Amino acid sequence: MRNLTKVLLTALLAVGVLALQGCQDQKTEAMVQQVIAIEKADQCHLCGMTISKYPGPKGQLYSRGISGNMKFCSTRDMFAFILDPENQHNIQQAFVHDMAVTPWGHPEEDTYTDAKLAFYVVGHGKKGAMGPTLASFSKRQDASDFAASEGGKVLTFEQVDLQVMAAMTKMKM
Repeated sequence: MRNLTKVLLTALLAVGVLALQGCQDQKTEAMVQQVIAIEKADQCHLCGMTISKYPGPKGQLYSRGISGNMKFCSTRDMFAFILDPENQHNIQQAFVHDMAVTPWGHPEEDTYTDAKLAFYVVGHGKKGAMGPTLASFSKRQDASDFAASEGGKVLTFEQVDLQVMAAMTKMKM
C-alpha cells in the first residue's frame, strides 16, 4: 500500500510541475506578445511601404510560425493579411490604434488596443496609407460617434471579411 501511495504522490507531483511549467510558458508568451514601437524606417509586412510616413491607424500582430511581431501601415493591410486563408488560423494576438485617443495624422505608440475586441468603421472619408482604411476604436460608442461625423458603418472584428475588404478597394478617395 505504501508503494502505491508513493507512486501516486510522485505522479501527482510530476503532473503539478508540468502544469505549472505550461502556465509559465503561456505567461511568458503573453508577455512577449506586446506592441512594439514603430520606428521611422519600419516597413509594412504586407506592402513594404514605410509605415511612419502615412496617416491613419496602424496594426501589429503575432502569428504562429513567424518570429517576432509584424507591423502594418494600415488596418486595411493588417486585415488583408489576417483574412488570407493561409494566415487566418495562425493569428495569436493583434493590435490596432484606438483612434478616439490619438490624432489621425500621426497615431501615437501608446494608444494601441486589442484588435479582436475593437470596433471598426468602414466607408468613412478619412484616408489611410493605401487610401480607404478601417478606423479602429476600443469602444463601440467612439466608433459610432466617428461614423456619425465621418460616415461609414461600425463593424466588429468578426464582421470584417473579404467582402468588406473588396468593397473598400472599390471606394474612391
